[in-house]
Amino acid sequence: MLLPSLSVSVANVGLPAMAAAFGAAFHEIQWVVIAYLLAVTTLIVGAGRLGDLAGRRRLLLGGIAVFTVATLLCGLAPNLPLLVAARALQGAGAACMMALTMAFVGEAVPKSRTGSVMGLLGTMSAAGTALGPSLGGVLVALLGWRAIFLVAVPLGVVAFVLTLRTLPGGAPAAAARRFDTAGTLLLAVTLGAYALAMTAGGSGPLTAGLLVAAGGGLALFAVTEARVPSPLVSLSTVREPVLAAGLTANALVSTVMMTTLVVGPFHLARALGLGPALVGLAMSAGPVVSALTGVPAGRAVDRFGAGAAGVIGLAGVIGGTAVLAVLPAAGVAGYVLPLVVVTAGYALFQAANNTAIMKDVPQDRRGVVSGLLNLSRNLGLMTGASVMGAVFSLAAGADDVTTAAPADVARGTHWTFAVAALLVAAGLAMILVSRPRSQVAGGPPAARADRPGRAPSV
Repeated sequence: MLLPSLSVSVANVGLPAMAAAFGAAFHEIQWVVIAYLLAVTTLIVGAGRLGDLAGRRRLLLGGIAVFTVATLLCGLAPNLPLLVAARALQGAGAACMMALTMAFVGEAVPKSRTGSVMGLLGTMSAAGTALGPSLGGVLVALLGWRAIFLVAVPLGVVAFVLTLRTLPGGAPAAAARRFDTAGTLLLAVTLGAYALAMTAGGSGPLTAGLLVAAGGGLALFAVTEARVPSPLVSLSTVREPVLAAGLTANALVSTVMMTTLVVGPFHLARALGLGPALVGLAMSAGPVVSALTGVPAGRAVDRFGAGAAGVIGLAGVIGGTAVLAVLPAAGVAGYVLPLVVVTAGYALFQAANNTAIMKDVPQDRRGVVSGLLNLSRNLGLMTGASVMGAVFSLAAGADDVTTAAPADVARGTHWTFAVAALLVAAGLAMILVSRPRSQVAGGPPAARADRPGRAPSV
């Protein structure tokens, strides 16, 4: 989980240097990021399902190998088109790594420690996000942009060796079933259209066309999955209230977390008048808190149960965003302290939600459900960057918030986080409605009698 997250955050820092090296405009160089995100988003569910059918360990090793080779190709790319192609290949490897790492938790870890391991995975992901900007800045300054890719190659080799030596082999969970190629392609096209609408479509006819294509693709995908004997995503599975609520809440909370990254820099710089160095320092609070709270959050899930921990985590996110919505521009502390509460709540919710969904998933569906969990997070992040950015601009009353008056930016911040609080409240309501009454009071996992064959909800 460290390497895929690091590959996103570290590449962003090197974009200006890459643009200068290749003589590329901004709209061209941004494809270095978009290609990676598109590959991860479109392939992650299919990668999880293929792991269920062909063997998760085998595909995870293949994904790490592809990721490592593609990372090397990124560092050696002689021109921008080849760099973008290598980034897409790197994203394909990352999709396998992200989907199957979480799927392995059910096989390699006792249920009593599932929360701790999920918290550790969250910590590693947050560490990659936090480490990327600082590490990337140093590498670009000292060695050039190619170093941000080449430094990850030995890490990929180490990950491959550790996976080969430590993870259990096991037989494919569903070797007799066929892979749903048609459904996989339809879902990839649908997700690709939505991802492009959120990341590169702007606000004109192109975005509308992409969203229409995504909606039509989703409808066609649902029809296809209802007819094939071995679907990529069983419709009965995603209609199960526990899983549906968990995935939806995951997307909503991820939307809110991206909101902090989109709105934060403008609020700190324009409303509070901070310089770039202080803005960067204040913005680092979120990833640092997330990295530090992941493991303790996982232990809390194991001790008190995913139900109670998930509700507390969501309550923390709601409380933090509500404070950001009503607090006046009261200096750096007035922004950072609620942000710390939001981030800690997010870490607790993630550990609880992932544990609740994954710990009782049938063996032959672990890969695809893990893929859906990762997908819901990615879709939330992309939606947050686009939709919540538009809410911020609208609330500030400015087409360009970089030149808006401080009071307008502060107003935009408050209204945007008010919307964010409502989104998380909706997610919490779905979680509470979907969960059995016996889990409302929480309690350690051993004290609960979850229904057989159904993953408990947070």
